[in-house]
Amino acid sequence: MTVIEALKNRRAIRNYTTQPVEKEKIEQILQAATFAPNDRMREPWHFYILQGEAMKRYEEMANAYLQERFPTKPNLVESSIKVVQTTPIAIVVTADIVEGDADATQDNVFAVCSAIMSMWLAAEEQGLGFVWRTRGVGLVHDARMHSFIGASEHQKVVGTIFIGYPEEQALKDKKRTPFTEKTTWL
Repeated sequence: MTVIEALKNRRAIRNYTTQPVEKEKIEQILQAATFAPNDRMREPWHFYILQGEAMKRYEEMANAYLQERFPTKPNLVESSIKVVQTTPIAIVVTADIVEGDADATQDNVFAVCSAIMSMWLAAEEQGLGFVWRTRGVGLVHDARMHSFIGASEHQKVVGTIFIGYPEEQALKDKKRTPFTEKTTWL
């Protein structure tokens, strides 16, 4: 599979089988992340692996968060929490905050986003499903996640990644705007 094919085939997968993900595959995904471009080779990422009992505690925290955020939308809470309940492993990814340098901090976030995309392509190559969550169940913007993983005050949560073997499902074609409509040649 070429890189272009992998990008075209990439999908956010939210439904997984109960099959555990092999540690070696997770390690390969993490290794792929470390090859991402990053300003001044700061390597500003850190990965927090949630599995087993940690996933159960995360589910409780995410459920409480969703109940607070959407008290009148039980169907939304139920559908959002399903990915946590069925995912064998989650990875919370943080970026380093550079004290007194907002630009360097922003560069670090960009690098971590690139690392997450590298992880996604590596997961695709290994036949694993992958979804990168930020809002909602991803809890990226909630202080509870920061505390839950034990991140330092010099780390910013960028994404929560859910990984597993995908349930069989019909994949829809992704409608994409042609690049020609989003490009200006100067």
